[in-house]
Amino acid sequence: QVQLVESGGGLVQAGGSLRLSCAASGSIFRGANMGWYRQAPGNQRDLVARITSGGSTNYADSVKGRFTISRDNAENTVYLQMNSLKPEDTAVYYCKAVTARYVYWGQGTQVTVSS
Repeated sequence: QVQLVESGGGLVQAGGSLRLSCAASGSIFRGANMGWYRQAPGNQRDLVARITSGGSTNYADSVKGRFTISRDNAENTVYLQMNSLKPEDTAVYYCKAVTARYVYWGQGTQVTVSS
């Protein structure tokens, strides 16, 4: 059974920073492409950033230059460092793992940015 457990969300003022973590259980992490998505109320779930198993990254235009995705294969963990946060970054953030056969999602962590 593969589990993705997100942590690090919370309430922060505009301009502040948070670091999200997603810990993966099981043996899938090293070969998986990992991603962070977010969903605000009434909106669809959108890609924020993703990182391949080889370390290549890409970002949504709205977060480029502010967010950084990274992974630690020894710890089976992917991170999302979020700087210069804006109220429009408020959403539930989800971790996603994509392997050759399956897609896994975490339960989400709330990020709220106050103005």
